[in-house]
Amino acid sequence: MTTDAVLDEQAAHVAETIEDLINGADHVLFDFDGPICRLFARHPASGVAESLVGWLDRHGGEVRLTDEQRAAEDPHDVLRAVARLHPGSDVVEGLERELTRQELLATRSAWPTAWADPLIRTWSAVADGLAVATNNSPRAAEEYLSGRGLRDCFARHVHGRAPDLGLLKPDPDCVLRALDSLGATPASALMIGDTPSDLFAARAAGVNFLGYAQDARRAERLRAAGATVVVDSLEPVLAIVRRGRRLA
Repeated sequence: MTTDAVLDEQAAHVAETIEDLINGADHVLFDFDGPICRLFARHPASGVAESLVGWLDRHGGEVRLTDEQRAAEDPHDVLRAVARLHPGSDVVEGLERELTRQELLATRSAWPTAWADPLIRTWSAVADGLAVATNNSPRAAEEYLSGRGLRDCFARHVHGRAPDLGLLKPDPDCVLRALDSLGATPASALMIGDTPSDLFAARAAGVNFLGYAQDARRAERLRAAGATVVVDSLEPVLAIVRRGRRLA
């Protein structure tokens, strides 16, 4: 068999697998930052992480981060670190409020992920229910979805970080809350996420997973974590949903 033939066969198998995942899903769970939008497109996550470290320097009292933690580029890494050091403290609550404020600012300049808006609208018309399961503030997700005219597609099923920051993904808490609010079983659901923590949370909840990667580096991280189906665009996902039997 020629190399081209092998590649064609592999591509057909992946497409078949994607179609199986999508057509087998009555309920769909989306991570927020990545599959729905680039939340920090013009309000960089690294800058937000740096601002959280600055907030701690001003308000954190005895909180002492390591050099590695201070250099974190993901604001959730800073939040997790402080929550582990001082669980349930006023400092953690204040830091979480500051991150929420920054996320709400970021929604004003977030970029919609290509094909996400029509995919959400189409899927909401044919699925039994959609939900958001994210480590971001639910307020930020709701603010963004409202601005794009997508809030009704998710109804009341937007689930973000809880007061207990030990329940951030990869803990399955927000995925389980989404399933519960939808009245869905894990077997009936599909989660779309773009990080290994999304994959691990879905796997822990017993939910099938479709990886979305904006670039080759993110795709490799997902595959290295064990994701078997990864797409670099939501366009083929939309095409499958549109031609699904439930639209016939």
